[in-house]
Amino acid sequence: MLDVRRLRLLVELSRRGTLAAVAEALSYSPSSVSQQLNLLEREVGVPLLVQVGRRVQLTPQALVLVEHGQAVLDRLEEAEADVARSLTSVGGTVRIAVFQSAAHAVVPQALTLLRTEHPSLRVEITEREPELALFDVAARDFDLVVAEQYPGYTRPLHPELDRVPLARDAIRLAVPLAAAGPGRGSAKRRPDATSAESALAAASARPWVLEPEGTASREWAEQLCRQAGFEPDVRFETADLMAHIRLIRSGNAVGLLPDLVWAGEAPSVQLLPLPGEPEREVFSSTRQAAARRPAVVAARDALARSAARSSRPDAVA
Repeated sequence: MLDVRRLRLLVELSRRGTLAAVAEALSYSPSSVSQQLNLLEREVGVPLLVQVGRRVQLTPQALVLVEHGQAVLDRLEEAEADVARSLTSVGGTVRIAVFQSAAHAVVPQALTLLRTEHPSLRVEITEREPELALFDVAARDFDLVVAEQYPGYTRPLHPELDRVPLARDAIRLAVPLAAAGPGRGSAKRRPDATSAESALAAASARPWVLEPEGTASREWAEQLCRQAGFEPDVRFETADLMAHIRLIRSGNAVGLLPDLVWAGEAPSVQLLPLPGEPEREVFSSTRQAAARRPAVVAARDALARSAARSSRPDAVA
């Protein structure tokens, strides 16, 4: 019978590409990974790896084994979930990867709910960019990810992951309060398309703060500005949205902020509508094999309730 631990190493190698990456992810030495895969080759009786330059490549037989190995690992995870469901309380550990504004707005309330309702459950939170976090959940480094989807931007698909919506999060143009004119922060009426386009055009001459190049939010923001007929003058790059708020509040920049960043509190900058009133989707994903695990179900429920309370700021122009 094949060794499940060695099968997992082969599955990990198919995902991560190098022996060194597998070793780092699983806290092995590269030589130990290589040795275990050599033993797996002997068990199977066919070559599984071929050397190509300084890397190894999986043989066709190895790819067949990877498919079966993935199914075995999923079945074992389903078995663990079924055993956990037979218990009367939710316990163990759930590892969650979240992006920054979700960590700020959604996670604290969710943790409070989980501590009250499931005191035996240990929750570990790691801030992670959604693109990397989705891969890490598929690779079993995390149990659950809270991720974001910007309008018109499609992330790489992981067929082994599910997807459950948490919130629709409006994105708005953020400018300093002094730049907003009379009555700032008090208007509640729905603005028309002309005023939204005018507000974005007026911001074209100001310095901008955006997230780093290569992020989904940065690519979306640049496309929005280009569709409006200008290239944003990006003078500040940071993934820290709290820094965005401070730069905008102090009058040094304008930017684009999602409602979730305020965690239901009153904004400290002026928020103006954007053309088309764009929203990003906030969702959670887990491996389909883990979706019925009580700890994952409980975490999702708490995150959903927290997101419902936090998805809109108190005062929007």
